[in-house]
Amino acid sequence: MPETDLFSELRPKAFAIAYRMLGSVSDAEDVVQEAFLRMHQTMRRGEPIASPRAYLATLVTRQAIDQLRSARVRRERYVGEWLPEPLVTDPSPAEQAETADSLSLAFLVLLENLTPAQRAAFLLREVFDYPYAEVAEIIGTDVDTARHLVARARDHVRQRRPRYHASPQQRDELTRRFFAAAERGDLSELERLLADDVAFHGDGGGKVPALGRPVTGRHQVAVILARWLPRLAQLGVRVEVTTVNGQSGVVASDAEGRIVGVLGVGIVDGRIQTIHSVVNPDKLQHLGATSELGLQPRSSFRPRD
Repeated sequence: MPETDLFSELRPKAFAIAYRMLGSVSDAEDVVQEAFLRMHQTMRRGEPIASPRAYLATLVTRQAIDQLRSARVRRERYVGEWLPEPLVTDPSPAEQAETADSLSLAFLVLLENLTPAQRAAFLLREVFDYPYAEVAEIIGTDVDTARHLVARARDHVRQRRPRYHASPQQRDELTRRFFAAAERGDLSELERLLADDVAFHGDGGGKVPALGRPVTGRHQVAVILARWLPRLAQLGVRVEVTTVNGQSGVVASDAEGRIVGVLGVGIVDGRIQTIHSVVNPDKLQHLGATSELGLQPRSSFRPRD
């Protein structure tokens, strides 16, 4: 198979692994590019590659493990809550069936609590369905250790993993109602749409005002949204419902069409369970031009006692 065809065939899975490992679109792209370069060099030397798919998965996973180890040091110094870079894409039916809810922002945040090796083993086995023997070979260990890594990760994830049960049409309709109520500042309607234990997360990276810590509870979250969204609308910010990491969400843009932020929502039993707001411009550049619009005074993001 020509290398260009091989690249087209293998790249989606390679990126899927790298992104779920790193939570960063730009870092995942770099890892995939480097992995293909190494595979190209190996092929040019005439060295046999029995399975390009397994070979590329090995290169991507090991690079991602190394990057994740160094990234954790940087994330410890991160200002505010760290959230993944959002993906604003509509997965194909095949991709949606294969990955289920493993792409959601809530799930990727949950994976941050695993060690790099646990994260790699868990994703390869539980999300991408690699046999344990391949998992062990990819991460450079034995089968028993791979099983142990997956078991430890599974125990951690099982009780905390978000499960979203709604059709895309139901999700989008609820999301539209939710943001319409927020833009009107309709506190009572917002409370009807939010789950009792809803959690609102924000990531401004210290560059844009955002929540300094997660806020939980229907009333607290509704109050923040009812104050925040109407002010953004007054500044000419528009929101468009779209697909964010496989779930419903919105892209907020200024009057010139530059991106202000991305919000992803998780829906359980017909109510908003999680909200993840990414306004750090560094995490939005892969989506297009970012806005320099100052969102709100920092104090306006603080929940009332």
